[in-house]
Amino acid sequence: MPAGFPDFRLGTVLATSFTATLTERCGDAVERIPTPQRLVDWLAVSGLAVDSCSTAQLDLARELREAIHAAATATALQEALPTPAVEVINDRSAQAHASAVLTPEGQRRWRVSCVEDALGVIAADAISIIAGERDGKMALCASPTCRAAFFDTSQSRTRKWCDMNTCGNRQKKARFLANQRKNPKPPE
Repeated sequence: MPAGFPDFRLGTVLATSFTATLTERCGDAVERIPTPQRLVDWLAVSGLAVDSCSTAQLDLARELREAIHAAATATALQEALPTPAVEVINDRSAQAHASAVLTPEGQRRWRVSCVEDALGVIAADAISIIAGERDGKMALCASPTCRAAFFDTSQSRTRKWCDMNTCGNRQKKARFLANQRKNPKPPE
């Protein structure tokens, strides 16, 4: 990946990994796809490689990302899905011409020819998780600055953090430091 850009946060669920291209939504937001080329990079590492991306396609991608985040957040909070978000997700899914292909190794891969096809695959994944078709549940990160939507597939469905290596560790460290200040060690 080119230097100078924040690393991608890649998860196991395509749609919520895509929403994680904008992090720290309730703090100092970090845009992880600031340029069309960065979207091309993200799509490539997500198995949806395309040759190029225009500024207009990047705008479509960001619109889809925010629609998925809005719908996933509503689902996690057990609220009604926002109509504009549903329309964007459905439009991106319907406009795509992606096809699933089987590799010689028995793996499913997506054949996409443009950004719109890749966005359609992401939208279809979002539909699958938001509609409750997969085993798991939508949840929101407990970090007050993050609040990322994630798909919890833990056995108990009680995961608190979008990513233990970032938000979880940050919160544990903050609690530890607060306890240290409250209960300082006596000098030896």
